[in-house]
Amino acid sequence: MLLELTSLDTLFATVRAWRQAGQRVALVPTMGALHAGHMALVEHARTLADRVVVSIFVNPTQFGPNEDFSRYPRPLDDDRALLTLHNADALWLPDVATMYPQGFATSVHVSGVTETLDGAARPGHFDGVATVVSKLLNQVQPDIALFGEKDYQQLCVIKRLVVDMNMPVEIIAVPTLRETDGLALSSRNRYLSEAQRPVATRMNQVLRHSAFVMREEGRPVAETLEKAQRFLLDAGFSNVDYVALCDSHSLAPLENYRRDARLLAAARLGTTRLIDNIAVE
Repeated sequence: MLLELTSLDTLFATVRAWRQAGQRVALVPTMGALHAGHMALVEHARTLADRVVVSIFVNPTQFGPNEDFSRYPRPLDDDRALLTLHNADALWLPDVATMYPQGFATSVHVSGVTETLDGAARPGHFDGVATVVSKLLNQVQPDIALFGEKDYQQLCVIKRLVVDMNMPVEIIAVPTLRETDGLALSSRNRYLSEAQRPVATRMNQVLRHSAFVMREEGRPVAETLEKAQRFLLDAGFSNVDYVALCDSHSLAPLENYRRDARLLAAARLGTTRLIDNIAVE
């Protein structure tokens, strides 16, 4: 049975009872609009912990002024059904007043991994992410927290945050779940029109092709990234925020190919902004 927790007191009491019973707790933070990618996190969490808490909170502080906070999907009944089907133990469902009460004046900033890529394209985004994740980890006090690799820069930010702040939680990265045509699962995919859907798959195809030509043919990094951006625009994307080859830990941009690098892209298809990444090896 899925416990629905909407107050901090109830959350604290529930987790305290699990702890007293010697149980290990996992947290899967989400913004809802759950799909098979989220359920992969829940399923993996079940193999690592006795209790799995899934949080749903559409965090206003990580949306920019021209982004899609108001229209971000919130199919809560569907989310409850999926979590029940996949045997999550508890749904932590705080409201904005719980997360950001009157007088709230604290923001968490992580330097070094936030200035480029999505950090440059979406100013302030990762301050919102770091702040809300800090609060969720403090509220639930899990032994482990699971995040998908699709939001790779977010994953790097959270890993840095946890190390720097000495938080007693292990961050588990779970590989991106994809459709059969390679499109990374995302809540924002539901915004795509029927005509845009096959165009969206080109992002992963371009990333895989770019990794191949750098690895197998020795094509220069700068030339490869420039061609990748052109391929995306020619495929039908309206603009490209970035295609970048980065160190897989620091996200520092790389001028030369390395097997431990990460290839990342973000581009807009109509009104929908899509991101993806792959390990080049």
